[in-house]
Amino acid sequence: MILPIRTSILPRRTPYCNYILIAVNVLIFILTYSPRIVMMGNQPVQEPLRAWAQLFMLTPTRPHLWQFVSYSFLHGGWLHIIGNMYFLYLFGNNVNDKLGSVGYLCFYLAGAVFSGIGHTLLNNNPALGASGAVAAVTGAYLVLFPKTLITIVYLFFFIGTMELPAFYFIGLKLILIDNVIVRTTPYVAYDAHLSGYAFGISASLLLLATRLIAHEQTDLWFMLRQWNRRRVYRGSVSEGYDPFKGPPGKKPVTYQEAKKGPVEKKVDEQETQLRSKIAQLINQKNLPAAANLYLELTEMDSEALLSKRHQLDMANQLMSMGKWKESASAYEKFLSHYKSYEYAEQVQLMLGILYSRYLDSPDKAVEYLKAAKERLTDPGQIKMCQAELDKLQI
Repeated sequence: MILPIRTSILPRRTPYCNYILIAVNVLIFILTYSPRIVMMGNQPVQEPLRAWAQLFMLTPTRPHLWQFVSYSFLHGGWLHIIGNMYFLYLFGNNVNDKLGSVGYLCFYLAGAVFSGIGHTLLNNNPALGASGAVAAVTGAYLVLFPKTLITIVYLFFFIGTMELPAFYFIGLKLILIDNVIVRTTPYVAYDAHLSGYAFGISASLLLLATRLIAHEQTDLWFMLRQWNRRRVYRGSVSEGYDPFKGPPGKKPVTYQEAKKGPVEKKVDEQETQLRSKIAQLINQKNLPAAANLYLELTEMDSEALLSKRHQLDMANQLMSMGKWKESASAYEKFLSHYKSYEYAEQVQLMLGILYSRYLDSPDKAVEYLKAAKERLTDPGQIKMCQAELDKLQI
């Protein structure tokens, strides 16, 4: 058994809308829940709702428009309501904070509608419950906060806790495993869940892409844009000429190199092997392993520098691994050596954020943020840069 118990971030403002939605769901459950056994033919069937409330369930064979919203406020049992409200509280508070109360309410209701449509298109069984709307909110959390950590409690042969990035926990556990691979629990509207996730993810990406909500350097839209830029850049330089390395296949021999003794030559061989392994791992897309070898390389030679593409890859990977000091050092080497990089302002912005938020060096942070602000063109990044400067210069 695996249960998430908290996230690594807290909302900056009180998420009143999410609290109200939870309260309304619980109140309606108390008013409508009245389990009883009824006979359908010769078979006893448990009916969870009062007779008057059944009209508000979503009935795919003869749906009414209001049912695409009303069904999401009905629940079939205590575990049903507790589970949905627990996940809504866990993931909804930060989404409410990001979207604002009005935006969050519209998003939640739209998630209920779209998950209901998905269920109606693929099933004939009546549906009830907030699961589709909660799935939409959870999908939004995946897009808006993919790098945050979710603490989970696991119970197998023993009890323990561990932290997983939201991207992997929600994407693999909640979406892929629970709703695609393992679909064994009866009377569960899996298609409504998947429709909710699909709406939550796609709608959130659209809101970020159109700048209806401010994006940050930790959301999925920014990650996708950075991935695409690196992909395009890799394609443009993979076969090109690097003025700092010379033509491919030729290694300049310096006077100092000719004078090196056996010990120095052995160290050089180790460095060469490390560089070769790092390049190989990067080409295989195994960036975590490459980053660990890069750290070994910098221990041997603190001034060690990779090619433009590889150096930037290592700096980005070290930051994603939470190695703030090492990441900052890698970014600074990159800027120092590759001064003509066309997106240098984004590296400066990253350094400013690192020194401001994680390395407690406000002077350096201000220096990099001011340099970045002069060249940034993206409105969202300019806003983020100015907000960080305002915080530092209070």
